[in-house]
Amino acid sequence: MSETNESRPAQVDPRARHQDLVQQVEEHRARYYGDDAPTISDAEYDALERELKDLEAGHPELIEPDSPTQVVGAARGDTGFASVRHRERMMSLDNAFSLAEVESWLTRIGKEAGDRRIVCEPKIDGLSISLTYVDGELTQGVTRGDGTTGEDVTANVRTIAGLPHSLAGDHVPALVEVRGEVYLPVEAFQQLNDRLRDEGKDPYANPRNTAAGSLRQKDPQVTATRPLALTAYALGALEWGGTEPHPSIGSQSGIYDVLAQWGMPVSEFARVLDGIGPIEDYLVDLEKRRHDMVHEIDGAVLKVDDRSVQAELGSTSRAPRWAIAYKFPPEEVHTTLEDIRVDVGRTGRVTPYGVMTPVTVAGSTVTYATLHNQHEVKRKGVLIGDTVVLRKAGDVIPEIVGPVAAARTGKEREWSMPTHCPSCGTALAEQKEGDKDLRCPNSQSCPAQIIDRIAFIGSRGALDVEVLGEKAAAAMVESGVLVNEAGLFDLGAQDVALADLFTLKATESLTKAQRDAGETPRQPGDLTRNASKLLEELEKAKKQPLWRVLVSLSIRHVGPTASRALATAFESMDAIRAASEEELAAVEGVGPVIAESVRSWFAVDWHVEIVERWAAAGVRMADERDEAVERTLEGLTVVATGSLERFTRDSVKEAIITRGGKAASSVSKNTDYVVVGANAGSKAAKAEQLGVPTLDEAQFERLLEGGPQALA
Repeated sequence: MSETNESRPAQVDPRARHQDLVQQVEEHRARYYGDDAPTISDAEYDALERELKDLEAGHPELIEPDSPTQVVGAARGDTGFASVRHRERMMSLDNAFSLAEVESWLTRIGKEAGDRRIVCEPKIDGLSISLTYVDGELTQGVTRGDGTTGEDVTANVRTIAGLPHSLAGDHVPALVEVRGEVYLPVEAFQQLNDRLRDEGKDPYANPRNTAAGSLRQKDPQVTATRPLALTAYALGALEWGGTEPHPSIGSQSGIYDVLAQWGMPVSEFARVLDGIGPIEDYLVDLEKRRHDMVHEIDGAVLKVDDRSVQAELGSTSRAPRWAIAYKFPPEEVHTTLEDIRVDVGRTGRVTPYGVMTPVTVAGSTVTYATLHNQHEVKRKGVLIGDTVVLRKAGDVIPEIVGPVAAARTGKEREWSMPTHCPSCGTALAEQKEGDKDLRCPNSQSCPAQIIDRIAFIGSRGALDVEVLGEKAAAAMVESGVLVNEAGLFDLGAQDVALADLFTLKATESLTKAQRDAGETPRQPGDLTRNASKLLEELEKAKKQPLWRVLVSLSIRHVGPTASRALATAFESMDAIRAASEEELAAVEGVGPVIAESVRSWFAVDWHVEIVERWAAAGVRMADERDEAVERTLEGLTVVATGSLERFTRDSVKEAIITRGGKAASSVSKNTDYVVVGANAGSKAAKAEQLGVPTLDEAQFERLLEGGPQALA
């Protein structure tokens, strides 16, 4: 089950709450954009992001250039796909959660008297993609990524039915980036899950994550088996060469006409409307029809039609002011709460969840819903046997809102939190006084925690080991192949053969392609292809960078952001282990809480054994610094603010650090330079106030190349 935002004391330090919100939002973005496996609902995430925006509005000094409110999406790290920089940034959209907020947006952009036509279209719940056509030929497909840099998935994009590899017509530009949404049609998703059930396999959670995972398959032949579709909705970079610009591209609706002429699939539900009344009617009607669409939708997108007005309105650092996403309210249905059980996670957290009479909501069948913790169960007042209100908005984890008290019959019964771990029998306890969560302290031997930690190692956010999911982890732990994660990289064929999951029970059936390739079927007792794949993937995982290894250790509070910071600052696992709590806390992006957690983790003997056995097995424990990169910024403190054209927020930090400098997040009298990009905020003004030199991007590149003397 998921970890979510919890109630807080009325008095809270704004800076501390800001850090907490940033960490939560970044982690959940990483799960959504990185692993394609979110653990909280869209509504819960939206509440976190909105609280962060409100906090920054009241305390603008907390706003950083890399705050989630200032950037798009999430970086995915090394995924096996080449990183590609978009010629023109792919931006996000600000959200409206009510018709009143839509009306407010219309007023802000000057649409008070029906003087601006608005394009309204469904907000498809899929994966954003940028397609580059050169002289009309498809040359590249790139995911949105962090908006500046995405993943090259060209081979997989080419398998999408209905996507033209060549643009049609005579009026084709020399180069164009076509932006669109890749999705899995609802009917195709249901058929795919039916086939998986017939084969005895687990069905996928929802169409959006299945589409995202399908597009990121390392084997395009696997992607080709998934009936993905695409709808185009915008243009990025555009170069006409010697051709006159198409006369229709002066408006958003005209762009859709041009895209259709080129052979691109566009939405049949887009409408150009004038006036608040017709727009609200469209939104209300669209919500009623949301389950009749060929694809999942979670709202609507509204865009100013006139592109000259779009240019006039401009954008913030992450979103255009001339467009907004209207998010449908979460859907609610009634069902019976048949039982309340608990789930033990990899950190020992014990989370209650509801088991319900299966019910269809937001287009999918729901049986389980999180209840967060024992205090939340009490607060909501739900009883086993209650009719409950279930809310779900097209997301993975639904929410039990509360009971329908009027429907009670007297047969309902109270639930109480277990006092002992259901997996190992250890007495549950608070980790520190006042915790809302109970945890199983037996992290060394609790089977549920061990299985969850091993499965987490295989996730995309950690070491990205294909096949190493919950089933594989459980099979190896339950068969005794693994006592814990320490022995994971010592596994050989003879070891995994001890787990029934990885051995054949009958002679293998081959496909025609396999027979034509001369393959021979495996026999009963032989390793399955998944077993062979697992061993290959574990070998590849040994070469993953240090920060991913740190993430994989499941140290509490140490997510991708802190892991990157620690790996950059110390460059080796040995150096991190040897560092004092003060030295760890001094690292930008770490702080005292994470530092204490790291020191506490390495103080445990069996934790150290995991690291040592992984190291002995060949897992990478150090990041070698590129000696070819001259340390031109040695001893300098540099702050970057605003959006740069040729650097992402991560790459600008990396460029500073690898050259010996400190990439700071705030401007002070000790700052040597402030790099100022587009939409720079208060840091540029503070630099001027303190007399700190400011650099544009070109000057920054000269500084990187030759140090301060290059600026003379």
